[in-house]
Amino acid sequence: MFKKALVLGLAAGLALATTAFAADPLKIVYIGKNTGNPYFDSITGGFVDACKELGCEFEFVAPATAEATSQIPFIEAQIQRGVNVIGIAPNSPDALNQVLDDARAKGILVLTVNGDLVGNESHRDATILPVDFTKTGPNQVELMGSMIGYKGEIAILSATTEAPDQNTWIAAMNDTLANDAKYKDMKLVATVYGDDQPEKSTTEMEALLSNYPNLVGVIAPTTVGIAAAAQVVQSRGIASTVHVTGLGLPSEMRDFVKDGTVSAFQLWSPYNEGWLAAHFAKGVIEGTIKNEVGATFEVPNLGTITINEKNAMNTQAELTTFTKDNIDEFNF
Repeated sequence: MFKKALVLGLAAGLALATTAFAADPLKIVYIGKNTGNPYFDSITGGFVDACKELGCEFEFVAPATAEATSQIPFIEAQIQRGVNVIGIAPNSPDALNQVLDDARAKGILVLTVNGDLVGNESHRDATILPVDFTKTGPNQVELMGSMIGYKGEIAILSATTEAPDQNTWIAAMNDTLANDAKYKDMKLVATVYGDDQPEKSTTEMEALLSNYPNLVGVIAPTTVGIAAAAQVVQSRGIASTVHVTGLGLPSEMRDFVKDGTVSAFQLWSPYNEGWLAAHFAKGVIEGTIKNEVGATFEVPNLGTITINEKNAMNTQAELTTFTKDNIDEFNF
């Protein structure tokens, strides 16, 4: 009788432990490029709302600066913490390879969100991007061209020198300018880097204006950079001669658009990246989504998502262009 009771007790205890393990919420962390960057607030909002619906735990962390190796200690800390999913906006295409491999070796699902390990995709499991990034560079050149009559000197104000997403777009901008006859009269005179810091971006914009007196346009493919560039142009009252465009947040660019400092800029919904990433992660870990090229799955509010080449997913087909006519429709 004692043995039978012991066996039953052990069985009940094991069942209770299994139930408790199964009930542990999925732990997701998202590592941004740097703190103080409002762009990541919107992505985080998507994660937070999705995790409320899905019952997972979420945390956002980021280094103070967007240097190539600054995210490594944060990844190591999450490995030690034992999270299930690491999402990251990588500051470098290759500096994180080893530590991300370490995370995956521990069974952690690694997703790049809002930027990828360009050329090093084998060190993550999948990527969630807002749009097909091969379209971003050409679209930015076309938008700038339409503002300046497709003629004149232009410059690029980017984030950090190693930012993989911005560097992908800049390479495409250079290719478009060099090989599409439509832009033969547009000359790229400089590419500078504000490190995604408002102060440095402002300094770089002011230097561009000083160094290139014939400058007619600046493309800033970074939310921090475009706001800084617009502020400089606004304060100098030169919006009619120096045109600013790029990738920005409607909430930060609204006043610049309404007063005519910026006639148009582009972006996407960062919120949807966090929303998609959380749904994808939960599905993969629970086995309801296959992380393989060609697979499809449904996400509330986004519809059918297809896993494309290199296990990449997009939240929307094309960039959104914001102007006076539509900017009040967006609140992120």
